[in-house]
Amino acid sequence: MADKSLLPRLGPLDDQVAGATGVAIAPAGPAFRTILRARAEALSDIGSVLDIDLPRKPKSSATNKNGLMALWLGPDEWLIIDEKVDPMASLGKSKALFSAVDISHRNTALDVAGRGARATLEAGCPQDLSDAAFPVHACSRTVLGKIEVVILRTGANAYRVECWRSFADYTFSFLEDAAKDCMA
Repeated sequence: MADKSLLPRLGPLDDQVAGATGVAIAPAGPAFRTILRARAEALSDIGSVLDIDLPRKPKSSATNKNGLMALWLGPDEWLIIDEKVDPMASLGKSKALFSAVDISHRNTALDVAGRGARATLEAGCPQDLSDAAFPVHACSRTVLGKIEVVILRTGANAYRVECWRSFADYTFSFLEDAAKDCMA
């Protein structure tokens, strides 16, 4: 029997890239994703086992020295993303009371970058993505076109768009069309 731990995880948009002058759209690398729900009194212990200070303000995120990202989604909810190690293993060491669900196979992500990245996202997202309202490291659960997404601003002109795998083609096509329209 084949060792399944050695099989690469295939993404729904592997090898697809798109864009227009000033914006590039490409699938983000594979990642482990966990939805974490916890009360305030548990955050210190959970943060200790994940080696990160969990953000506690709306639209905020944090990244630790190993690349693990924690995105604030609500008063007691975070999206934990790690491209190297499954955070569920670390969470198992916590003594705190919390809920964690592995959504690694439910979600995928696209990177949108370039001087036209914000305009491309704004073509279908009602949220204010201006520098003042949505600075680097800001994140939010919002909509893009007709679907729910989580947007993380990773750089001055760079964003990560998390979506359900079943909406990956729609998200990619929407962003591809928006990039052409915004940069025309």
